Amino acid sequence: MTKKVLSLLLALLMVCSLASGMAFADDAENTRSADIVILFTSDVHCGIDQGFGYAGVAAVRDYLEAQGNAVILVDDGDSIQGEPIGTMTKGEAIIDLMNAVGYSVAIPGNHEFDYGMDQFLSLAKKAKFDYISCNFTHEGERVFQPYVIRELDGVKVAFVGVTTPKTLTSSTPRYFQDEEGKFVYGFLQDETGEAVYSAVQSSVDAAREEGAEYVVVMGHVGDEEECHPWTYADIISNTNGIDVFLDGHSHDTEQVAMKNKDGDEVLRSACGTKLSCIGYCCIDVEGKISTGLYTWNNSVPAPALLGLNNKTSAAVEKASGTLQKKLKETVATSQVLLTINDPEAVDSNGKPIRMVRRAETNLGDLCADAYRAQSGADIAIVNGGGVRVNINEGKVTLNDILKVHPFGNALCVIEVTGQQILDALEWGSRAVPGETGGFLQVSGLSYEIHSYIESSCTSDDNGMFAGVEGERRVRNVLVDGKPIDPKATYTLAGTNYILLNNGDGYTMFDGAPLLQDSVKLDNQVLIDYITEDLEGVIGEQYEELTGEGRIVIVEEKP
Repeated sequence: MTKKVLSLLLALLMVCSLASGMAFADDAENTRSADIVILFTSDVHCGIDQGFGYAGVAAVRDYLEAQGNAVILVDDGDSIQGEPIGTMTKGEAIIDLMNAVGYSVAIPGNHEFDYGMDQFLSLAKKAKFDYISCNFTHEGERVFQPYVIRELDGVKVAFVGVTTPKTLTSSTPRYFQDEEGKFVYGFLQDETGEAVYSAVQSSVDAAREEGAEYVVVMGHVGDEEECHPWTYADIISNTNGIDVFLDGHSHDTEQVAMKNKDGDEVLRSACGTKLSCIGYCCIDVEGKISTGLYTWNNSVPAPALLGLNNKTSAAVEKASGTLQKKLKETVATSQVLLTINDPEAVDSNGKPIRMVRRAETNLGDLCADAYRAQSGADIAIVNGGGVRVNINEGKVTLNDILKVHPFGNALCVIEVTGQQILDALEWGSRAVPGETGGFLQVSGLSYEIHSYIESSCTSDDNGMFAGVEGERRVRNVLVDGKPIDPKATYTLAGTNYILLNNGDGYTMFDGAPLLQDSVKLDNQVLIDYITEDLEGVIGEQYEELTGEGRIVIVEEKP
């Protein structure tokens, strides 16, 4: 890195840091050089050269260390999945890069398991950093250590890991089961959350007894409504002894101060996704704790714009170079923008609001149509959590499509009753107007969600669908323009994740006759639909960003 570029980056960092009230060793009022800085990333989802990029993460860490701070780098999960480099190497390339960057501690997010349990445990052994989790268990025993203690400038800082029990349904449930379908891996899930609270509390207490002066919880739990009773707020309000909660999973960037069960203040910090932000927690020489974000808002990633040249940038270039030629192949043209977001609205940080997990979008329509067309089924469903990024107008490359469906799930077709379809729609719409990864985009079918009616879906201890016990909010379901018959049978296309493996808690299809088993991968379904059925051109039939009215949300009672 040139001196000019280094100066630009350092100036940027200083502005961000001082604006957050962060104390640095070279500040005039400081007489010591031992501020502790915990840098954290979360939900990187293989965004190795996006935002700051891993090269930028290393540069920030190196800069802070050069100023005399005691720095440690940790990750809050969902690092190995989300881009082709993860899919095509089953996460191995990302672990290699995290080793190169110099991570010290990490926790498993729900998507660490997307390549199967054996693969993740193999990757954990390959990691040169410690994976920790106080609530990830195998037949009742912890898989990893619940916490680790790192000594930073002579101060013992404990890191406690906790992963959302929603992992059982937001990854592939079968990966947590034995050959007989019994859950042998788990996350201390229960209806009250007490098991998780107890695990966190006992880990915090044990770390304190071991001499930890500060306790930092690394969480992959988030703030989403569907994650209760295991959100960061649930855990903080039911425990004590936590100083800072560094969180992931919900991709937010909120900086929160809230009371624990004893009325003491706990800071909670989250840093978004794809390295658009790097989070920090600073414990200054006087013991004052602050949290905040370094944010990269430029559309050009930091490694490219600043010409970052370090050991990490070389490792990233080597890891991605062999994939680029194949990924850049143009496979189609789109005459329209295909989106997962609200056409106009943005959040408080100016970021687009994701809608594919709570409402119809034109990209959701396209993906569902692909499954129905490629399978010949009566109906197709696609979970919104499996549709990840937009497809822009213009040339569509292999990389564009792989990013839409990065999970490597496979097309299946089963035979179901109309009642099973109704139950599935009810389960998928239970969080509206909030979002859930299990929200169903559809093809060959239309339906209304009367969101003024409280969802009456019930779930078991593992968060799986158990039934509907009250008034239904899904109404006026039409199949090919005709009212659905609960007693009739239909052919249903979707992924093995939903139809066979209980993904997102869909148990209502258990035992359904399997007509097509793992025919082709999800991204290949989309490629073949666009290139064959649409003859390489995505046209006017998908021009409405909010779709063609297959899903209507009724907010007030008629």
